[in-house]
Amino acid sequence: MFEYGSWLLVFGAALLVTATPGPGSFYVPARTLAGGVDEGLASSLGIAVGGLFHVAAGAIGVSAVIMASAEAFMVMKLLGAVYLVWLGIKTVRDAKVETQAVVVTAAGKFQAFRDGIVMEALNPKTAAFFLAFIPGFVNPAQNVALQFVIYGLITVFASALIDIAVTFTAASARPALVRRPTLMRRIREASGLVICLLGVLLVFANRPM
Repeated sequence: MFEYGSWLLVFGAALLVTATPGPGSFYVPARTLAGGVDEGLASSLGIAVGGLFHVAAGAIGVSAVIMASAEAFMVMKLLGAVYLVWLGIKTVRDAKVETQAVVVTAAGKFQAFRDGIVMEALNPKTAAFFLAFIPGFVNPAQNVALQFVIYGLITVFASALIDIAVTFTAASARPALVRRPTLMRRIREASGLVICLLGVLLVFANRPM
């Protein structure tokens, strides 16, 4: 039904976009440094699930409505910004907890998973990317919704691969950082501040015309 060349192009573009700085690129390593590989993978999975929200919304036209309505876009943007700022503040506060004996519990992994879903689902830039990029590969003569879902799933999968790679990269540096709790705390605090900054910048994101 679809050309494999288009699949590969969508996959490659998604890898490049995900590799650029964004909320997930700071959230995932911050979670990994705080709770290890398990918590990093949980946050990566949460972001992937949050991305599925945009896939479903785009397929049924909800994202198109959001992008077309200044009011709806503003509400979604503000919700996402507030959540990011809250998440950043929480990261900074959590960094003050002793880091030499971090114990990962099921509750910690669940929270990482849940926060990843909410953060990505409330990210209007993800909706904008799906609407601006995927339609270029859709064939109007075929099932548009099905094509959008398939290309969206390819994008989410590519993004998840990047997040998983970031998780293991951060985890490889974690043992050395754990032996230097002050440095680890500073890194976590810096990550929290960056997440807050991303939330503030999100307020000024332009609505696609």
